[in-house]
Amino acid sequence: MNVRALLRIVVLSVILLAGLSGRSAHAQFRSQAFTQNYNEPNDTTFQSDTTDKLFSFSEFFEGMGHKRRIRIGTSFAGSVIFVGCQQIYNKDYWKLPIIYGGIGAGLGVGIYNHLQYKQTGELHNKQWATAGFVGAGVFYWAALLDGVICYDRTQGHLPGRATLYSLLVPGLGQAYNGEFWKVPVYDLLMAGSVYFFLQNRTNYLRYRGIYIESMEPGYSGRISSDQALYYRDEFRKYRDYSVLAMVGFYLLQVIDANVFSYMRNFEISEDITMDMSLGVINPDLQLASYGGGAGCPGGGGFNSPVLPRQSSFGRPSLAASSQTTLFGGNAVGLTFGFRF
Repeated sequence: MNVRALLRIVVLSVILLAGLSGRSAHAQFRSQAFTQNYNEPNDTTFQSDTTDKLFSFSEFFEGMGHKRRIRIGTSFAGSVIFVGCQQIYNKDYWKLPIIYGGIGAGLGVGIYNHLQYKQTGELHNKQWATAGFVGAGVFYWAALLDGVICYDRTQGHLPGRATLYSLLVPGLGQAYNGEFWKVPVYDLLMAGSVYFFLQNRTNYLRYRGIYIESMEPGYSGRISSDQALYYRDEFRKYRDYSVLAMVGFYLLQVIDANVFSYMRNFEISEDITMDMSLGVINPDLQLASYGGGAGCPGGGGFNSPVLPRQSSFGRPSLAASSQTTLFGGNAVGLTFGFRF
């Protein structure tokens, strides 16, 4: 992998992290995401209508000045661009020299050896350049992960923290939610996708080289030009499918960590029963109204409010009557009771 390809991967990764974290800050990182109002009572970053800002620079910089509490999504999205701001917000100032020193040293080694490699063509300069850029990326990634780990631990379990854990380390969000059995499942799926990607990429490059070689005069290989072209296209297709599978499994485990983090405290019981029986309703005759129709003494229609009664489960249930027949002051109807 050359330096240009590595830089493209780093830039695309930064854009992906900024986009996903900014979008997640919309509603995923709120403790009341399933209500109609997604804005916290003390949140001043939303407009007066129904729209909500994905990211607010004023909120971010006020948080950096410790003038207000900011959401974990806002802190993360800002730190993707302004490295080290999470540590400033968390008041871990001693970590800043380590972060900036590590990133700066890695970039310095990478740039210097890359320039040397362009001039001399020495292989060791290329290797040192790659190592320097990778080291800078590791320090950058570690700074983001450290900011998420140390963000306001007094709040307890946060769906936003679970989402960002899975965004930075696949499977970590599931472990944070206590669903440890999912960690090897997602890791094996992604590892399998990476394995097939490498295998298909190797075969693609092999048959591409054979095809290029077969186009030269005097080629006498066992694989013909048409065969090489066919296998080159096939393995390129399978390589692209492997990339799609890798990205799909990665996004799936991020969504899984977020959704099940919200549902973590939901009480789900298999004891769901229904009871239906005949019952006698004793309406409050003082609230009854007469008039209009036939069927009641005095030429009036009888309308009575539906009253709750005690069900066989010991809880109030809604008693409903259809076309009832009066027996003195009582009416006969069906009653339903549900227990969850």
